[in-house]
Amino acid sequence: MLIFLYTLLLFHHLNVKAEFFVCRIMGDPKYPLFSKDGDITIGAILAIHSKLALSSFEFTQKPQLLSCSSVNLQDFRMVQMMIFAIDEINKNEILLPNVSIGYRIYDSCGSRMASMSATMALMNGPEFAAGETCSGRSSIHAVIGEPQSSATVILSRTTGSFKIPVISHSATCECLSNRKYYPSVFRTIASDYHQSRALAYIVKYFGWSWVGAVNSDNDYGNYGMAIFLNITQEEGICVEYSVKFQRTETEKLKIVVDTIKKGTAKVIVAFLTSFEMNNLLDQLSIQNITGLQVIGVEAWITASSMITPNSFRVLGGSLGFAVKKINIQGFADYVLKAFWETAFPCSQTETNSSQTEFSSSRYHDLLVLKNYNEDVPEQRYASNVYKAVYAVAHSLHSLFKCKENEGCKKNLTIQPQQVVEALKNVNFTVKMGDRVWFDSTGATVAQYEVVNWQQNSDGSIQFKPVGYYDASLPPDQRFVLNTENIIWAGGQLEKPRSVCSESCPPGTRKAAQKGRPVCCYDCIPCAEGEISNETDSNNCRQCPGEYWSNAEKNKCVLKTVEFLSFTDVMGFVLVFFSLFGVGLTLLVAILFYNKKDTPIVKANNSELSFLLLFSLTLCFLCSLTFIGRPTEWSCMLRHTAFGITFVLCISCVLGKTIVVLMAFKATLPGSNVMKWFGPLQQRLSVVSFTLIQVLICVLWLTISPPFPYKNMKYYNEKIILECSLGSTIGFSAVLGYIGLLAVLCFILAFLARTLPDNFNEAKFITFSMLIFCAVWITFIPAYISSPGKFTVAVEIFAILASSFGLLLCIFAPKFYIILLKPEQNTKQHVMGKI
Repeated sequence: MLIFLYTLLLFHHLNVKAEFFVCRIMGDPKYPLFSKDGDITIGAILAIHSKLALSSFEFTQKPQLLSCSSVNLQDFRMVQMMIFAIDEINKNEILLPNVSIGYRIYDSCGSRMASMSATMALMNGPEFAAGETCSGRSSIHAVIGEPQSSATVILSRTTGSFKIPVISHSATCECLSNRKYYPSVFRTIASDYHQSRALAYIVKYFGWSWVGAVNSDNDYGNYGMAIFLNITQEEGICVEYSVKFQRTETEKLKIVVDTIKKGTAKVIVAFLTSFEMNNLLDQLSIQNITGLQVIGVEAWITASSMITPNSFRVLGGSLGFAVKKINIQGFADYVLKAFWETAFPCSQTETNSSQTEFSSSRYHDLLVLKNYNEDVPEQRYASNVYKAVYAVAHSLHSLFKCKENEGCKKNLTIQPQQVVEALKNVNFTVKMGDRVWFDSTGATVAQYEVVNWQQNSDGSIQFKPVGYYDASLPPDQRFVLNTENIIWAGGQLEKPRSVCSESCPPGTRKAAQKGRPVCCYDCIPCAEGEISNETDSNNCRQCPGEYWSNAEKNKCVLKTVEFLSFTDVMGFVLVFFSLFGVGLTLLVAILFYNKKDTPIVKANNSELSFLLLFSLTLCFLCSLTFIGRPTEWSCMLRHTAFGITFVLCISCVLGKTIVVLMAFKATLPGSNVMKWFGPLQQRLSVVSFTLIQVLICVLWLTISPPFPYKNMKYYNEKIILECSLGSTIGFSAVLGYIGLLAVLCFILAFLARTLPDNFNEAKFITFSMLIFCAVWITFIPAYISSPGKFTVAVEIFAILASSFGLLLCIFAPKFYIILLKPEQNTKQHVMGKI
């Protein structure tokens, strides 16, 4: 039994081994749409038709071949360009001089299934005869295609195992830059890495911080949009929504259109293929959604299929990046005559009649294009196909070790892997002047035109260049725009605005709205003392110490310096009362001087009275030193003058009080006290009391004198210019000494209030001292709590109030008698007893 099993395994192994060396095509063979034999064969897969009719899969009969319809003019021009380039190379006596290039071009019909079938047909080669053994290598050396990124990914994954180079002219997905997964993929177009960044830059350039985004749900759209979203985040651009769909997702497309309709963004970035963009355009037209500024990509921004009667109504003014347009000399004439004579299969004699019959049946819809070449100038991808063919030719030129006048070594066997390595090193210049080389990712340098959809006077649509993006230039020179030539959405000449929130003017700052993107914010006025002098400032800046914000909060200005000036209403009133006090005092002094011989003047110590009036005049005048801009000298003068004059004044009052007491004592039998307090002693006492205050003031000015001080504590918006006390102890000593004399004078006057004289001055002195003490006791808390210039006003008020109190209480009764009651100004009345 065991031997029988081994025998079966051996026969099976031999059978498998035999089948391995015999090539068989399973199913019907797939023929290229265009082909030509040569020493070297280049394959191509292009979507020459855009619609595919699927046969029924009922599994009751053999499926029919796929049927394609609806010519894709753009890819058909790629076919013509490829054949044109190959014919040009075959005629070239310098490039591959004795080597002919053939081609096999398959139609993918824009279908992944048809593309896979074409890929397998390319790698399998022509139809094998029954029993023919396989050579073990591919019959093609390179593949041009596919136009779409997702299709190129599928193609490269299939051919990658066989190391066949794939050169795409329009697949821009950044995913294909990964050399680990796609080591044999090359592109004569730049990666979307650059285009996605350029899209973000153009949005930022025009100040659009609030945009919508829509992309194709495939490798091309998803990778490109991912890069764009990352860059916008870095650049501070907010994306209101990012939606995607595939061309077959009708319901999802409706959701996308509803999102666009409900959105507030006026700028839409459309990272779509031409197929999806056509579908989106149809829906936008149906729902009459217009006025949006659309920013497009190279896949659709210059696609002729986009030009329809309603397209400009929706897409008029669109901006986008297009592949650089290059005019290839001779191509326009070639597509009219040479192509149809040399490459069109139906005009040739085919060895395989079944293939000819099948091919000819597929060309009937191409015949209408035979005499049409008006679209040739806008075929921007055609030059990329031209460059791709020449890149293969140059790599083969080096592999065949071609030399001028010696030809190429045709006997060499070239493997596709060798072509891959050779393509990495190609570096040449085509006849249009463009240099062709591949970077480390297998792509070429990014060079885009910025085009604008504009309408000519005849109503036709043109793609007008308004700038460029060239990644080969220094960063500050890569992006150039001529904004004067741009026509915006809706035919407007003024750039549209697309922001979530309007710009915050200087004087305000941005405050983010909770739960919304950073571009959505409220404008908050800067706080007092803070400014923002830029538009859309994120923060307000604190003004330096002596500066404050202006009313608009956009500039720091010097704070207002405030002090009690003569021009202030308050200052003017205080000056008035001060001068009024001086005048009143002088009036009393003049009256007393004129009546110095009357009993009432003599009885109240006329000498001390005149000295008191003089000191009161100084007290009224010293209040004027507190008004005006504080200076170093005025600060020292105001406090010392105040302290000395008031001590002089209180000393006089104290002397008068003592005289009253001593006069009463002198009337007692045996009393000789008046000899100890005569006029000389009175003068000495006044001088002594005053000298003590002078000494205190001198010490104060010597140790720590008052000085001008900019007080910025009371008010933030202004500086209070005041006099700092310097030494608080010195000021306290001055006030304390005045208070001590005032209290002493009050006590003595209080004791003398009941003396029996008919005219007793002690009662009035007591009342004046009571007013004086009350004023200065209330002065202390008022002085401490008063802000700014009111501090000075309180001090002046205290000086004036106490001075008026002394003047009125002591001299008003005498003034009254002298002027209004002269009959009482007699010795009998003054000396009379109660």
